[in-house]
Amino acid sequence: MNDNSYVYIITALLPLSALMLVIQVNPYNALVVQGILGAVATLVFAVLGAADVALTQALMGTLLGITLYAIAVRSSLVMRLGVLQDESSELEAADENSLAEDIATGHLGPLMDNFRTIFSKYYMRLELVPYTNIQALHRALMDKEVHATCVRRSQEHNDQDLATSGEEKQLYHTETRVRRIYDIMQTDLLLPDTILTYVNVPESGEKHL
Repeated sequence: MNDNSYVYIITALLPLSALMLVIQVNPYNALVVQGILGAVATLVFAVLGAADVALTQALMGTLLGITLYAIAVRSSLVMRLGVLQDESSELEAADENSLAEDIATGHLGPLMDNFRTIFSKYYMRLELVPYTNIQALHRALMDKEVHATCVRRSQEHNDQDLATSGEEKQLYHTETRVRRIYDIMQTDLLLPDTILTYVNVPESGEKHL
């Protein structure tokens, strides 16, 4: 075997690792393969005698690139859901660190479990953002602080519900300003007692109607 045959073997790993990166579906697996691709590229430059290019690839193309990609993936794969703080429970005594946990184990528990199951299929995590009243919740959606909101209709239209029915309805209303999230929920949502609405939020330069 030729002494330089290892160069061809290492070089052949470059398109192979690039192909593996392209076919990845899970973004976290893609980060790992991106690191492998960067390491292979660095090794190719090194064996070909381009030490300066290899160092640049290792520091900028691999180390810094992977770090920035990881931050971008982590921040972009979060679905921020605005919910109401349940005033009927004893959440007033809870501190801010346990507030999200209290909400998740309260009346919204089954629906939140359903949401987590849905978005885990798309490698997204659910983040609950509590608000004290309907007005603040709606404003957060309009100001793009959250991607969606979810309330019980008995909380949203309390007076009407009490007037028309003697017992409290467990019907939820979910609004989202992101069309992709709306399509995902509309397809995969399992609970039939949930009303789903898409809200077209105007851009920053436009006035809210």
